[in-house]
Amino acid sequence: MPAALRHDTPAVTRLRDRWRGWRDALLASASFQRWAAAFPLTRPIARRRAAELFDLCAGFVYSQTLAACVQLDLFETLRGGPCNVAALASRAAMSPAAMMSLCEAASALQLLERRGAAHYGLGPLGAALLGNPGIAAMVRHHAALYADLGDPLALLRGQDRARRLAHYWPYALDRSGATLTRDDVAPYTALMAASQPMIADVVLAAYPLSRHRCLLDVGGGDGSFLAAAARAAPQLQLKLFDLPEVAAIAQERLTKAGLADRVTISPGSFYDDPLPTGADVISLIRVVHDHDDDAVARLLAKVRAALPDHGVLLLGEPMREASGGSDGVSAYFEIYLRAMGQGRPRSAARLRELLNIAGFSQVRVLRTRIPMIASVIVANS
Repeated sequence: MPAALRHDTPAVTRLRDRWRGWRDALLASASFQRWAAAFPLTRPIARRRAAELFDLCAGFVYSQTLAACVQLDLFETLRGGPCNVAALASRAAMSPAAMMSLCEAASALQLLERRGAAHYGLGPLGAALLGNPGIAAMVRHHAALYADLGDPLALLRGQDRARRLAHYWPYALDRSGATLTRDDVAPYTALMAASQPMIADVVLAAYPLSRHRCLLDVGGGDGSFLAAAARAAPQLQLKLFDLPEVAAIAQERLTKAGLADRVTISPGSFYDDPLPTGADVISLIRVVHDHDDDAVARLLAKVRAALPDHGVLLLGEPMREASGGSDGVSAYFEIYLRAMGQGRPRSAARLRELLNIAGFSQVRVLRTRIPMIASVIVANS
């Protein structure tokens, strides 16, 4: 049973805590660490733990190596084949020695790959990144996050300082959207548009929309998810609800995509406005985790009110404990959303609670191809 759904008795909890205390004391012992590193049966575990600790210490360097490669368009440069260090250095306006250091670091991370003396080509992860442009867009965007994390304790203590990430997502500062301009919303709308294709693939593979008549995408951004849904279900009528300036961008994009006769755009804020009615399925794609519990409760109640009897809510986003084991998704979003100023990652169990409170029934968690990108919950009204 998943930890989030388990209800231990006090005696079991005390026993588990005692065992963990013994384990922690043992693992913290330098003499035990030396013994474990030498003993044949525990040596692989000790080495793996040492490597994991090193990765935690070196993680910022790893991320900055990736950021440098993305900012230099290095993966795109090598799409056509390997290149020598001198040419890459000239293109990047840096010394060959500096480029060699970057290429060596990137090769160690499988972003690049050595191809002979002073030549480098794409590595497995660099090649995969080319097929997912949304990842590169996220990496570029992370400059705001890194700036906020320059003093992590100040961030966690809520000490007064300008939060670049909150300004990047301006609805964290103006929930109604009344003061937001096209320039305010364009950067994050473009970022979501770049990442939506891979998210839409995961969500629509888990829950096909062929049996539905009309889809309303709440917080639908520039309409990228709606466009993917339209391709997957040609019979589907489309509705989109988002802040006014975002909705205007969606209208332009979906009109250019030839979907003007299938789509209805409604500007508004779910904090202040009711949701449009008439859809038999409503989607919330990477929306809920951006908001605190009280806002989510209000949003789910509005979704329930907008759906007809036997309507469906389709909720897709990264969730806690979706993959089992170490939960990098939770670690990332706990800090990311703290920098943003609102929201939190939630488990499927917690989302089920919120959905039940809002009046939804038959809440189902669907298996997805890549839970790290999105898990899917379907709930009936």
